[in-house]
Parts: sequence; structure tokens; C-alpha cells
Amino acid sequence: MDQEHGVLYVVATPIGNLEDITLRALRVLKEADLILAENRDHTKTLCDHYDIRTKIATYNQHSRKSRTEKFIRELKNGRKLALVSDAGTPGISDPGIMLISAAIEEEIRTVPVPGPCAAVAGLSVSGFSVSAFYFLGFLSNRPGRRKKDLEGLASEKRTMIFYESPHRVRATLSDMNRVFGTRPMVLFREMTKMFEEIRRGTPAELLDGLTPEKTRGEFTLVVSGDTSGKDSEALNQTALDAIERLLKENTMSVRDIAGFIAEEENLAYRRVYKECLIRKDAIKDS
Repeated sequence: MDQEHGVLYVVATPIGNLEDITLRALRVLKEADLILAENRDHTKTLCDHYDIRTKIATYNQHSRKSRTEKFIRELKNGRKLALVSDAGTPGISDPGIMLISAAIEEEIRTVPVPGPCAAVAGLSVSGFSVSAFYFLGFLSNRPGRRKKDLEGLASEKRTMIFYESPHRVRATLSDMNRVFGTRPMVLFREMTKMFEEIRRGTPAELLDGLTPEKTRGEFTLVVSGDTSGKDSEALNQTALDAIERLLKENTMSVRDIAGFIAEEENLAYRRVYKECLIRKDAIKDS
């Protein structure tokens, strides 16, 4: 790679609370030659709060096609550019991915400056399995396509994460109710902001509680994976070997062993616990 090339920093910024920014992100934004933002005024609020005087240029859904080439030229000329989104991590359901891909293709150094991400924040307090998850971002704004996409996820066993806008969230929950039924899920509204709301329930329960005044702001929806039939499914050999090993080590309770393996292998707790009891008795009798 040409050492004279600049650097594209992909900088995560707060999803609401301005305190949720790293010291490194602040330094990078201050030292960059230019900040590329979805919304200049929005990013200027953040910069003003932290006394960051770096020039801000717009890079969004409308300008990315015309400006990608321009910013690639600037990077090739040795400039340091900091890419930010309106909230969270650039490239996650936002237009920044086009510039990131172009920079990689041109062998320009592309550096992540990690930080807030609504999808991961929601997942972390969902209480659902995190050993495997599926981030889907925004569903289609076309009703027919949205319903079809959700139907294709009816048997998805991984925890699913969606973003949704305030004017579509009721329609999306209605479609989720039809497809997912009583599947548990969590709705996050205005995450990390003053009027943050976290609600748990089935799609129907969450839809019933979504009054007009509560459809303002951005939404993150986390849906449990399909666990139907797990109680009767056969355990894989990895799980069986782990049960045998942990029982023989005798350093964890049966409940803890079952919980650990169920989480690691994305299996039903009750099924693993039952197998643990069977194998514990077998070890005792041997």
C-alpha cells in the first residue's frame, strides 16, 4: 500500500447521550483533516459540545455517489478523514458503507474507532441468546415485501435485531404479531436519551401499548429466535462431550452446567438440564 495515502477513520459516535463517546474518538475527530457526516448540523452539535473545530463535510444517502470519488482522491493525497453517522457506528444501516468499500478497494488504510451501536446495546440487555444473532437493520418500506421477509424468518433460531422508524413501527409490529405470534421480544425507543423506553412482551402486547405519543423517536426491536421443538431435539456431540467433561470436573452445579451449555450451543435449557441429570446418575453408578 502506498505509504503516502491518508487514513479513513470510521468513528462511532453517541446514539443519544453525548457522554457515550470514547476518548480516542474525540482525539481522532480533533486531529482529522475533515469530518464526513450524514447531517452536518447534527454532527456540529456533538463537535460544539466537545470544542472540536474540525471542518465538517456532508456525506449521506443523497450525496454519496457524487462525493465518494472526491473523498477517495483526498485520501490518496494523504488527508486523514473521519467518517461518522448521525448515531452509532458508520456502515451499520447507513450510507457510509459505500465510502468504506471504495477505500478498501483502493488499498487505503481504513481504521475502526469503535464505540456505540444501538443493535449491540439492545442485544446486551435483551436477555435472549447472544451466542448467535442476526442483524437485519431496516425492513422494506413496502408492506408486501416486509411481510414476505418476516415470513422467511419465522423459523430463524438466532436472536434477531431490527431498526425501525416511528412512522412504520406499528405496521412492523402488526406483521411481527402475525408471523412470530407470542414470541418474546424487546422494544427500545429513544435509546440512551432522556425519554428512553425499554418494553418487553409479545408483538401484540407491545403494539397495544404503543400510543401515538410513544411512536416518536427511533426504535430498535430485538426478537427471540424460534425455540419451538428444542425440548425434544437431540443434543449435538459437542454438547454431550461438554456435559460429560464438566460433570466429571465437579466444579459447577448441574444448573450452571446446563445454563452454560444451553447458551454456548443455542439449545433449550430444559433439554440440556435433563441430559445433565441422566449423565450425572450414570457417572454416579459407574
